[in-house]
Amino acid sequence: MHILPVRVQLGEVELERELSMMQLSYLKNWLSENGFELLDDRKMVLVERVKNLIIEIIHGADRIDLSIKLSYLIQQKLKVDYNYISSLFSNTEGITIEQYIILQRIERAKEFLAYNELTLSEIAHKLGYSSVQYLSTQFKKATGFTPSHFKNIKENPRKPLDQL
Repeated sequence: MHILPVRVQLGEVELERELSMMQLSYLKNWLSENGFELLDDRKMVLVERVKNLIIEIIHGADRIDLSIKLSYLIQQKLKVDYNYISSLFSNTEGITIEQYIILQRIERAKEFLAYNELTLSEIAHKLGYSSVQYLSTQFKKATGFTPSHFKNIKENPRKPLDQL
């Protein structure tokens, strides 16, 4: 289609020039067939940018900088009032940005637990929790399991069907 990207990053592509209606239609179909969606609504794009930023912060960094509030960081990076972003996010996603951040932190904790290379204290520290207890409380609320129980489940391999 001779579509040349200028910049590509998580969830975003900046093109060299505007697409024709035919190219846009073809691109939407191609993305859909491959499990993606083209977001051309500015509000949806902003919500996706918030999600991508949170994912980048939680999953990309070794440790969250506790001296900077994530709400402030989101506002600074996106150059949009946080109250507007927060309201838009909640209305679009059905959960608050804070709940989304917690879910991402819990997913990262699950990943750390599955690798079994860090102690629970180290995981709490890396994810910016003030204590292991706070991490454990949020983990149990989100998953129904304590981190220790989740870790033990991961360590118990399932039996193959022929050994039942």
